[in-house]
Amino acid sequence: MIEDLPDITIGSVTLGTEFWEVIFGIGTFLLFMVIAWIAHFMLNRVARNLTRKWQNELGEKLVHATFRPIVYLILVQGVFLATTYISVLDDWADKIATGWRVLVIILVAVAGSQSVSEFLVWYARYRAPRGRAAIGRKLVSPLRRFSVLGIYLLASLLVLDQLDISISPLIAGLGIGGIAVALALQPTLSNFFAGTYLVGDTVIMPGDFIELENGMRGYVVEIGWRSTRLRTPFNNLVVIPNSRLADSILTNYYGPSMEIGVMVEAGVSYSSDLVHVERVAKEVAQQVIDDIPEADKKNPPWFGYEKFGESNIDFWIWVQATDRLSSFGMKTEIMKRLHSRFKLEGIEINYPMRHIILPEGENPSTFPPIVTGSQETDGESAP
Repeated sequence: MIEDLPDITIGSVTLGTEFWEVIFGIGTFLLFMVIAWIAHFMLNRVARNLTRKWQNELGEKLVHATFRPIVYLILVQGVFLATTYISVLDDWADKIATGWRVLVIILVAVAGSQSVSEFLVWYARYRAPRGRAAIGRKLVSPLRRFSVLGIYLLASLLVLDQLDISISPLIAGLGIGGIAVALALQPTLSNFFAGTYLVGDTVIMPGDFIELENGMRGYVVEIGWRSTRLRTPFNNLVVIPNSRLADSILTNYYGPSMEIGVMVEAGVSYSSDLVHVERVAKEVAQQVIDDIPEADKKNPPWFGYEKFGESNIDFWIWVQATDRLSSFGMKTEIMKRLHSRFKLEGIEINYPMRHIILPEGENPSTFPPIVTGSQETDGESAP
């Protein structure tokens, strides 16, 4: 199309095809500059409206993170198209196209990394759990670094490929090096990913009281990327590697809620009136629930007989406390009041005893005496 345009003669100077090529190239670039300016203006306006009218702060952050790369992409596209009209640059066409692709890859990587970074910062600030669950916010910082690093690493490999640099040896080297690093850092990586699981899945949180399958128990002080710290009831600090903790069977006394059941077990004599015993035990448990603020007043006490024991008929009383610390006080108060009330009501709790039944006609004096430790004197048994 440009070759069909007439030449322009100004004095002794003739402006031919090269002149029109430059005019079309400059015109194309100016057109894309106008488009870039309009895009810049519209994106800024959209970003302001996202916050003022639609209360969408995340959308505003994403627009601000990407509008500069978008404007630069429009300008780069304008420069590339402008060069296609200039025949003098035909010998450089392949290199110009390569440079255009490299710039596009870089700008897309910048836009992507900034968008991911802004999203994670917004999530940590406004959406991540707070309070006891605030440990989940610790995931944002390393995730942000790894995401940005991954995007730029992928962009670098694509740029090298566009520059006709073989990336196969590089990928192979990175793979071998990654395996070597993974083997060398296996314990550290194991603890790191275990910590990520503990934090991300909210299995435990700081302040929880937990008990491991080996009997160790305590309050969770901090969940780090390598280890978790417990404060035992004796106020000692125990450091547990996250991998050990993730593989352990544990009981979280603060999950799924803070309330915890309290069971008091006792027994009464076989001669007791079981209906009367049940009524008295329920009255005592209900009085404790009414008097103690730490008791869960929504749940009434439960009562049940367990079994016919060797000396007593065993029973249990179940109530619920607001948290684990309150459960100890409730159990103590129930036991004290139950003991006093049983004395008042004449309900007997037997000491351990054995009832020996002899064969008919047997004389107890023919059996050897039962020797106990308290009857032993100087290594000799009492008669």
